[in-house]
Amino acid sequence: MAEILKQIAQKLKDSSKKVQLIYAFNGVGKTRLSREFKELIKVTPSEEEDNEGFDDSELSQKNILYYSAFTEDLFYWDNDLADDEERKLKIHPNSFTNWVFIQQGQDQNVITNFQHYTNDKLTPNFNQEYTLQDDNDNAIIIKAFSEVTFSFKRGNEEPNDNIKISKGEESNFIWSIFYTLIEEVVSELNKSELDYDDTNPFHNIEYILIDDPVSSLDENHLIELAVNLAQLIKLSDFEKTNLNLLYQRITRFFYNVLFNELGLKSKKGSYMLVKNEDGSFELNEKYGDSNKSFSYHLYLRDTIRQAIINEEVSKYHFILLRNLYEKTANFLGYAQWSDLLQNDNREAYISRIMNFYSHRTLTGEEVAEPTEPEKKTVKLLFNHLINNSKFLQEVEQNES
Repeated sequence: MAEILKQIAQKLKDSSKKVQLIYAFNGVGKTRLSREFKELIKVTPSEEEDNEGFDDSELSQKNILYYSAFTEDLFYWDNDLADDEERKLKIHPNSFTNWVFIQQGQDQNVITNFQHYTNDKLTPNFNQEYTLQDDNDNAIIIKAFSEVTFSFKRGNEEPNDNIKISKGEESNFIWSIFYTLIEEVVSELNKSELDYDDTNPFHNIEYILIDDPVSSLDENHLIELAVNLAQLIKLSDFEKTNLNLLYQRITRFFYNVLFNELGLKSKKGSYMLVKNEDGSFELNEKYGDSNKSFSYHLYLRDTIRQAIINEEVSKYHFILLRNLYEKTANFLGYAQWSDLLQNDNREAYISRIMNFYSHRTLTGEEVAEPTEPEKKTVKLLFNHLINNSKFLQEVEQNES
C-alpha cells in the first residue's frame, strides 16, 4: 500500500522487531525516511539541535544515536593553504565527540578501530587543550579533541606527519568514533540490574539508527565491518535493554552480509524501500532468502572466482566461501552447509574456514592473511562446489 514517509516511519516505530534492515536504491529516500523516524521518536521534538541529533545537552538525555552523512559534516579540513604543512581535520564542537573523547576517554579505542580497517601505521593524533593569544593579547582557549592530525610511520623511517588522509579513510575515522560509542553503549546496557539505573550514562538510549556508513571502504574491510557490526548487535541483550537497531544501506553487498549474519531469513525484519511514480512510498517486507531480490549467490561466486584468477585470495574470501556454501546448501535442502564439503578431511576444511570466518575485532586478536596452502584451499573448495552442484552448473549454462 502506498504511503508517505512519515507513515512508514511510524510503522517502523510500532514494529516489535529489535533489528530492522532496509535496502533502498540511491535517490529513493532512505535518508529522508531516517530523518522522519528521528523526528518521530526523539524525546524533545521542540529542542533545538545541531547536526542531526547531537546537541549541546547531555548525550545521556537522548533516546537515539543517529549516524548519517550529516554526522560527517561535524568534521572538516583545515588544509593550511598558505604553507601546505599543518593539515588538520577539525571537529565541530558537539556532544557526540565530547562524550566519546572527553567524558568516556575512548580515544585509544577509536584509534584501534580506525587502524584495524585502514593501516596500523596510520595514526590519528588528537590535540590537547592549550591557550593562544589573539591580536589584542586576549587569551583564546583551544579545547582538547577539537582537531586531529594524521601521521604515518614505517619501521625506523622518520614519521610522515600532518598528512591528509583519503576520503575513504576520513569516513572510516568518523565511523570508528561512532562505532566505539555503540560498543560502549551495548557494554553499559548489558550490565546487571544493580548497575542499570538512572546513573547509567546511556539508560535512555532506545534506538540506534545507522544510515549508510563508510561507503568508501574496500570490499575486504567492508565485509569485516558488516560481520563485526552484526556481532555487536548479537551481543546486545535486547530483552533487558529495550535497544532497537534500524539500519539503512544502498549497497546490496553490505546489506546481504548483514542479512545473513543476523539470520533475518528466519527472524524477518528485512525490507526494501520503493518510491512510486506519484511520489508515494512502499516498504515491502522481504520474505525468504535475499537471493530472491539480489542474486547474491552469483555475486559471491563471481567475487571468489575473480580473486582466484587474479591470485588475490584474502581472509575475507573465506567468509564469502562459507556464505556461498550456505546459499547452495539452503537451496538444495541440506541442513548444514558443511554437508556439501568433500568427505575427505571435512573437519579440517570446516576448521580452516571457521578460523577466518569467526574473527572479530571485538576479540582483540588479529588473524593473519592466508598462507599459499590456505589460498589453494579456497580454490579447491570453490571448484568442488561449482563442479558438484547441479544448481550452480545450470546457472552457468544459462549464462553461457
